[in-house]
Amino acid sequence: MRQIAVLPYRTNEAGLTEVLLITSRETKRWVLPKGNRIKGLKSHEAASHEAFEEAGLVGIACPYAIGTYQYRKQRRNGGERPATVDIFPFSVTAQLDEWPEKDQRELRWFAPADAATAVDEPELADILGNFVPPVWNPGLAERLVTATRRHTAERFTIVRWFQALLPKQGSFFEQFEAHAALNVAAADALGKLLQGGPDMPVHSQEIFDRENDADDIIRDVLVDVRKTLITPFDRTAITSLIGSMDDAIDQMNQTAKAVMLYELKEFEPQMRDMAGIIVEAARITADAMPLLRDVGRNATRLHALTERIVKLEGHADEIHDAGLKALFKAKSEKAAIAFVIGREIYSHLEKITDRFEDVANEIQGLVLDHA
Repeated sequence: MRQIAVLPYRTNEAGLTEVLLITSRETKRWVLPKGNRIKGLKSHEAASHEAFEEAGLVGIACPYAIGTYQYRKQRRNGGERPATVDIFPFSVTAQLDEWPEKDQRELRWFAPADAATAVDEPELADILGNFVPPVWNPGLAERLVTATRRHTAERFTIVRWFQALLPKQGSFFEQFEAHAALNVAAADALGKLLQGGPDMPVHSQEIFDRENDADDIIRDVLVDVRKTLITPFDRTAITSLIGSMDDAIDQMNQTAKAVMLYELKEFEPQMRDMAGIIVEAARITADAMPLLRDVGRNATRLHALTERIVKLEGHADEIHDAGLKALFKAKSEKAAIAFVIGREIYSHLEKITDRFEDVANEIQGLVLDHA
């Protein structure tokens, strides 16, 4: 049998990242919120429903599974049935005080590594152990980036070899990680924005503020590139990577501006699904940045992360096309202006996912050049 689950994550008040596990009703072992597919709902929508039913969680689900695991489901007659579970990352935005199964389960927030040791299924333990939820710490944003034009430059093997022997200077790794944290914060705010509700101006302002912080970082990077004698990567690689990340947050900013300009209050399901992909792409980017400090040792992990971003972008393209087609059928004749506005929002969202794919390509270039 095939089931669906969410991997709920959050950043707590202490700035630490946590994932939520619940106890199963019968065996009382630690598991993710999960259940069977629901007719009429997409897999990630059904998983989100289980998150509410079993844990009172509200949040943003990525429509593209992060992985699967297998287990033996206990039957009421004492038998067992093999089950495969698709896991969808779920950024928690709220935890309700009441929910249907509140009195039937225990809930606990774990550090990812602790969650990995708490579960019984080896495949699930691997997914939890490798999961790095995004961390948003305003202190990281004191220095950060504006969009830069892409350059290309020939990278000579002898130059890379020589650079590897010299000491590294500058604070580029810290700047990469800080900018990635800003992208996470902006993506999370964008996901909340597209949920609608009374706090939309708050979420829009969060995106505007984080984009302004990013402008500060890119200025610092461009100055450091010019003044630093020895850089960890080629100068064009540094500006291209940080520029790609900045292009992503710029597009988030443009999306929020369009939403506020047109005073939109409701959004198509495909728009919210694309926002879920953007949240996940930002999380993966933040996961990848610290690994650049040792590209050679982390090449395999970096390849896996960038491959997922590329797949997410392809999935976003499919959602974009389906959403635009549905919008055309619903709005093109009776509400042409609504169609034009909706098409613009879809265009912005698609560009954000494209920019994250650019980030993945830049990282892959670094791996090929330096691993």
